[in-house]
Amino acid sequence: MTGSTGTLVLAGTPIGDVADAPPRLAAELSTADVVAAEDTRRLRRLTQALGIQTTGRVVSYFEGNETARTPELVEALMGGARVLLVTDAGMPSVSDPGYRLVAAAVEKDIRVTAVPGPSAVLTALALSGLPVDRFCFEGFLPRKAGERLGKLREVAAERRTMVFFEAPHRLDDTLAAMAEVFGADRRAAVCRELTKTYEEVKRGPLGELAVWAAEGVRGEITVVVEGATASGDATLDAEELVRRVQVREEAGERRKEAIAAVAADAGLPKREVFDAVVAAKNAARTAPSP
Repeated sequence: MTGSTGTLVLAGTPIGDVADAPPRLAAELSTADVVAAEDTRRLRRLTQALGIQTTGRVVSYFEGNETARTPELVEALMGGARVLLVTDAGMPSVSDPGYRLVAAAVEKDIRVTAVPGPSAVLTALALSGLPVDRFCFEGFLPRKAGERLGKLREVAAERRTMVFFEAPHRLDDTLAAMAEVFGADRRAAVCRELTKTYEEVKRGPLGELAVWAAEGVRGEITVVVEGATASGDATLDAEELVRRVQVREEAGERRKEAIAAVAADAGLPKREVFDAVVAAKNAARTAPSP
């Protein structure tokens, strides 16, 4: 180590096939002053597979100790250390530990760089057969059914292709919820065990995929879902327009902004959405009591 500020290196690790490890990964693992790993046992297996040894100090850095360990790693960086951060698979900070350390390093004006590597998000997008010119990553959905439905309703009008991570034992419920909110005919792809021996990409409408997943699916799962189409949104009925406005209001938006956003997503004049909301409000007011 030198007396100057060190460098934080975020390194992508294989998501399945160890042969996908970039050459720079082996070099960084062999020379880093500190290696922060999400799982030190997996790190040991990785270094054995690569035929190398770490020479620096190895510490664990996972969700449970991320907050407590970040100051320690920043101190090492301030002292001139080259700190390498690796997670179990893929890129650190993408649904994995890392964001807190990067933010803390940036705040201290510490250099942050990366060793690019495999990515489940980009791999699934490329294999999905769905449009990839514009996309968004939504990570894991909430585990509770009600919260999951609420989150899906928030992105129901999203026109970009969406990428989700999901646990195999929740996949059938998630696909069924997606079919309910997005429509059973919305195209999607379930990417399972990417780059591994039993890699599988199942493509089809959400309704069909939900039936398929009900039989049970194993492995690491990435779900890619087609975005809403302008032509499809333009045929929304008044009830659906009102529901989308309500979802946005419940999320904290003012009614005026919610109406404008729904109109923009659906490709409709704001007045049309406003009239639908007013009509629904009047209908609710005049409806006879049960």
